[in-house]
Amino acid sequence: MNLIPNKEPDRQFYFMDQLVPMIRREAERAGRPLTYYIQTFGCQMNAKDSEKLAGILETIGYTEGKDENSDFVIYNTCTVRENANTRVYGRIGYLGTLKAKNPFMKIALCGCMMQEALVVEKIKKSYHFVDIVFGTHNIFRLAELIYEKMNSSKKQLIEIWDGTKEIVEDLPSSMKFDFKAGINITYGCDNFCTFCIVPYVRGREKSRKPEDIVKEAEHLAARGVVEIMLLGQNVNSYGKGLEEPCSFAQLLQKVCRVEGIKRIRFMTPHPKDFSDDVIEVMKNEPKICRHVHLPVQSGSTSLLKRMNRHYTKEQYLTLVEKIKRELPEVSLTTDIIVGFPGETESDFLDTVDVVKKCGFDSSFTFIYSKRSGTPAAKFPDEVPEDVVKDRFDRLLAVCKEESEKAAEKLTGKTVEVLVEGLDEGNTGMLTGRLSNNLLVHFEGEEKLIGHLINVRLDECKGFYYIGSVAQ
Repeated sequence: MNLIPNKEPDRQFYFMDQLVPMIRREAERAGRPLTYYIQTFGCQMNAKDSEKLAGILETIGYTEGKDENSDFVIYNTCTVRENANTRVYGRIGYLGTLKAKNPFMKIALCGCMMQEALVVEKIKKSYHFVDIVFGTHNIFRLAELIYEKMNSSKKQLIEIWDGTKEIVEDLPSSMKFDFKAGINITYGCDNFCTFCIVPYVRGREKSRKPEDIVKEAEHLAARGVVEIMLLGQNVNSYGKGLEEPCSFAQLLQKVCRVEGIKRIRFMTPHPKDFSDDVIEVMKNEPKICRHVHLPVQSGSTSLLKRMNRHYTKEQYLTLVEKIKRELPEVSLTTDIIVGFPGETESDFLDTVDVVKKCGFDSSFTFIYSKRSGTPAAKFPDEVPEDVVKDRFDRLLAVCKEESEKAAEKLTGKTVEVLVEGLDEGNTGMLTGRLSNNLLVHFEGEEKLIGHLINVRLDECKGFYYIGSVAQ
């Protein structure tokens, strides 16, 4: 009798081995290969988790399908905004109609939305056809959960953890791209912004060991990956809980030494933690892309305090000035919330002022969405909908103007571009990404995908360029 290992990830590999013949027999009964489909909602952390889920499913015998008409469907959910939940519920209902026609279909729900007790109760009550429900802390246990479900009479298997200190890596992963990949450096968040549910569903911040991160980067480089993105809810607070101290700046230096990796990005830094040593490393390490996504959320100091952001308007502007002074070629992007409870016209104009002074290359603007479970959901002084809509439209116009001015500066220059794929809207055209994260479309052969090449930026289209391969 085989003893089930207690240690991870050996335990999960044991269950994968057990599942292989089981899935093979099910495919024989179906008379065809079994397929899987993963729909990812939300951030790049979720996208990275989905690659792990796909790797596990492929290891046990599933092949990737094109859509929800597959035999194993996973929704990896996001819960940052209330309407994201509503959208997912609608999609789950659609899965129920598909499952009624496919006796081999299994449905699993995971991710941030599943960490909410009310969500799980609703799934129990209204979506009996869902097979497996799990959260953000036990993503790595998919194989074991599938095994348990296939050997159980339970109609629904639900496993939600409140948290974990365990970081389980070295599991199979099916990457979306051959040439670029994400690497988790932290899990969870300790910031507790009053509008954000993430710390409650992702847990407290944990840092991976630097040697494990470097090892993963080396493994990816050996597979042909040339660009990596270091991922975390707040990357520049990296280092918490490590036995041997290592700052984010020191981690960047270690990763820069990995041979074969040509480009390094990171997402997302927090303004309150963006230190001088990180700026210095970026200045001296050409591998680090010239792009900083620095969410401001609001330009009003009083609103920033209500948001629990731990910086003022002036501190943010000083940081931006420093970054632009030390990295003159940097592309700066941001997130902005319009209509946060209590926002006055004066607060809004402070935000407009920040946009103009910073000259963001791109701004992701959002209308405030009340998120149950967050402190801000109980704040009084909701801004009237018509006022929010007016401010949102005005802000969009300013952001668009600043983005166009920032992009025009590079027109006519020849820059290095990572060719990422075919331009779906134009036959014979490719799409590439600059170091500063902007896109360029140009004519070229498909064999260039995954390579770094020089492209001349012939024409600025506001948020992207039309270019030509440099001869």
